[in-house]
Amino acid sequence: MKKNDCALVLGGYVNGYSIIKELHEKKIEEIILFGCSRELASYSNKIKKFVLIDGTPDSLRREIEKLHQEYEKIIIFPTNDLQLENLNTIYTEIHSFCFLPFNHENLLACLDKYVQYSYCEKLGVPYPKTILLQKKEDLENIKTLQFPVLLKPNKREDLKIKIFRNLKIGKPGDLKKLNKKIEKYLDSGIKFLASEIIPGDGDCIYAYVGYRDKKGRTLNEWTGKKLSQYPDNFGVFSAASNEAPEEVLLQGRTLLNGMDIQGIAQPEFKYDYRDKKYKLMEINLRSMMWHRVGNLSGVNLQYTQYLDALGKKVSPQVQMKNKKIHYLYMKHEIKNLIMRRNYIKTFLRNVTESDETHFAIYDKRDIKPFLKDSTDMAKIDVKKFLRALGITDL
Repeated sequence: MKKNDCALVLGGYVNGYSIIKELHEKKIEEIILFGCSRELASYSNKIKKFVLIDGTPDSLRREIEKLHQEYEKIIIFPTNDLQLENLNTIYTEIHSFCFLPFNHENLLACLDKYVQYSYCEKLGVPYPKTILLQKKEDLENIKTLQFPVLLKPNKREDLKIKIFRNLKIGKPGDLKKLNKKIEKYLDSGIKFLASEIIPGDGDCIYAYVGYRDKKGRTLNEWTGKKLSQYPDNFGVFSAASNEAPEEVLLQGRTLLNGMDIQGIAQPEFKYDYRDKKYKLMEINLRSMMWHRVGNLSGVNLQYTQYLDALGKKVSPQVQMKNKKIHYLYMKHEIKNLIMRRNYIKTFLRNVTESDETHFAIYDKRDIKPFLKDSTDMAKIDVKKFLRALGITDL
């Protein structure tokens, strides 16, 4: 006999494990994990089972259909853009028994960063001066921007092929050296955005995170900021907090409503001290790495999605702002300490200048994910050390 429902988490990295922790804390027992490799969450004692898949839509569809033999309804929690694209591809085959947390009508368009900036223009949300590169001839247009410039694919292509996630170009001479490499990508059909870089470090980046249901209602939301990134100021989350001004909240709402985005989404802004504006960097249409900050400050967006999927009442939650809460991924913080000069001041600020400090992954009642993550870090660092010595054949 089939069980009523389950929560299906796609991807077992930090964001996937944080989803699992939140749902488990809310007494949800039927949690399944799909992943393309045995990442840290696959070792958790909070999941019913782990299923290894590949990165194709067909593999995902087959395993979801198998899961449907056990559960009447499957509530899906994606953690990267490729998963969203794959779910969108198999939408017609699975939507009758799956809750898919996105707008099938406009998902692919909304994943495009140039489209996101186009909506900023329509909705009056600030964004950095940006041009779209679609063909080789467009490379000349980068010179109309003020250097340094940040170059990135208009979609997350690095999940499918070997390509940079973003690339800082310091001066026109640096662009000339990269022309042939970029031209090959353009010839293969990949589009790029070139944007003027907003000055400031990783602690100038803020986020709005909301859950918008199929009727267009925002059921719960929260805001926060990054305190630091890894491996540099154009990297990914290393430390974050629940601090953010009201303007970030208002701009985030404006974008989700104006673009008719559904499910969990996260517009990320960078504060530009030159004109005192919070400018959109990108919108993630799924849970990002530091979404646990929302839970720690009183807002449970993953549980909100779960209740909404089952047609149950969702209680509005008010984010705690009277306490300064810091959330650290120590794997990245330790690497920053090793690799970045004078990072010790930032590290101490992240650890000590808060009312509460919490650490990603570590849970003494579920220790295996932490041990897996720590072992992986040690292996990677040893490999880097050996490569530095010229030893590559071990």
